Amino acid sequence: MGRALSAALGLDAPLGRGADTSDADVVLLAVPDGEIAAAAAAVAPGRLVGHLSGATTLAPLAPHEAFSLHPLMTVSGAGDQQLLRGRAAGAAGASFAGATAAIAGSSDRALGLARSLAERLGMRPVEVADGDRAAYHAAASIAANFVVTLEGAAERLAATAGVDRAALVPLVRAAVENWAALGAERALTGPIARGDAATVERQREAVAERCPEALELFDALAQATHNLASVRA
Repeated sequence: MGRALSAALGLDAPLGRGADTSDADVVLLAVPDGEIAAAAAAVAPGRLVGHLSGATTLAPLAPHEAFSLHPLMTVSGAGDQQLLRGRAAGAAGASFAGATAAIAGSSDRALGLARSLAERLGMRPVEVADGDRAAYHAAASIAANFVVTLEGAAERLAATAGVDRAALVPLVRAAVENWAALGAERALTGPIARGDAATVERQREAVAERCPEALELFDALAQATHNLASVRA
C-alpha cells in the first residue's frame, strides 16, 4: 500500500525503516497494525503522523497530532508491482480514483489533511468513528478477502469437472455488478433462491465427494443464502 500510494501521489518510494523524518511536515506510516505504535514512537514530535490501518484507532499514534487514511481498495503485492482493481500498476499507473477512504483525525487540522489526501487521490472520504472501526474493517474483509476465499473453493471444485477459473470469471463479475446495482436481496439467483432443494442436495453431495474440506463452508453459506432468500420473499 505504501508503494501504491507513493506512486499515486507522485512521490518517491517509501523511505523505509529508520528513515530520517526530521524535515517532514507529515509522516504517513505504511506498516503492519502491530508496528504502528513503535513506528510512531520513532517520529520526532511536531509533525502530523498518520497510519493506513482500517481496524486501528488513533490511539497508537499518541501523543502526535494524528490522522488515519484507509483506502477501501484491494492492493495485492505481486513482485515489484501492485495490483489495483485487477490492473497491474507501475510507478505511474496506480489509481485509487472512485474508491472510498475511511478517515479520522485527532484535530480539525489532522482530519482536514486526511480528507485532502483522499480527495487528491480521487477517493471519497468518509469519517469512521473509533467505536465503528472493527465493524467497518470486518465488512471490508468480508467484501474482499472472503470473496477471494470463496472463489478459491469454487475454482477447486470446478477443476474436478474439467472447468478452469477463466470460465467462472464472467459469472463472478456479473454477480458483483448485479449486487452493486441492485443490492444483495434482489441480486440473489440460483437454486436456493428458486427453492430447488433437490438441486442443492445434489450439489452438497458433489462437494462432499470431491472437495470434502469445503463441505462445512458450503453448508454455512447455503444456510446464509436461505436466510437471505427468506428476507427477499
